[in-house]
Amino acid sequence: QTKYRRRREGKTDYYARKRLITQAKNKYNAPKYRMVVRFTNRDIVTQIVYSEVTGDKVLASAYAHELPRYGIDQGLTNWAAAYATGLLLARRVLKKLNLDEQFKGVEEADGEHTLTEAIETEDGERRPFKAFLDVGLVRVFAAMKGASDGGIFIPHSERRFPGYDIESEELDAETLKGYIHGSHVSEYMETLADEDEERYKSQFIKYIENEIDAGDLEEIYADAHKAIREDPFKADENAGPKKTKEEWKAESKKYKVAPLTREQRKARVEEKIRQLAA
Repeated sequence: QTKYRRRREGKTDYYARKRLITQAKNKYNAPKYRMVVRFTNRDIVTQIVYSEVTGDKVLASAYAHELPRYGIDQGLTNWAAAYATGLLLARRVLKKLNLDEQFKGVEEADGEHTLTEAIETEDGERRPFKAFLDVGLVRVFAAMKGASDGGIFIPHSERRFPGYDIESEELDAETLKGYIHGSHVSEYMETLADEDEERYKSQFIKYIENEIDAGDLEEIYADAHKAIREDPFKADENAGPKKTKEEWKAESKKYKVAPLTREQRKARVEEKIRQLAA
């Protein structure tokens, strides 16, 4: 039996997808949300998606290339950046649904394993926004931790996080907190600077150009987390004015090759015949 095209391309695990999108019948048409996390060579894509008969719909999205707006300019695909991207997604979703004031999540990342719980309001119990992690064919849990700390309820255990000891079955919160604030990157920077300065200068050239030292990373990530909570929809300050539909149309026409007319095609054929006859 030939597998589906997207499974052959390594894009969709249909066994997992079937279980992620199937909703209980007694919930009628309530959407079943999932958090989709995908890595590219230079970016991290996080989305809250729900499925309909006509296809998947995206409720909100956040990308690692948006992190420079919050002060994270380098290392946009590491563990700490994935956490920040997940946090950005969570705050955007909750703000969009007017739940950001009720569900604050973990305001200062401490590395502890926590799940967002229901809260009591004037109207009774209010359950948190719930989503299931869609890891696809690559397992990524840093972004999930960021979204969980951001106030979204994502069922998970602590076993997938750095700092979890298999023998004692306990999570070292300090180790996980270090990863969230990029301590593993700063330690590697210091080690490489001592052992191989040339390699350090080539590998961390952008950090050197921006005058970022190993000791600055923790503060950079902590400030970024605060900035994300203050304004998850922050606009890009370096972006120019938004182009109109007509401007985009004119831009696309720059690269569009106009089709030849019948007379031009005929002349082209005659020219080729003359060249061959010569």
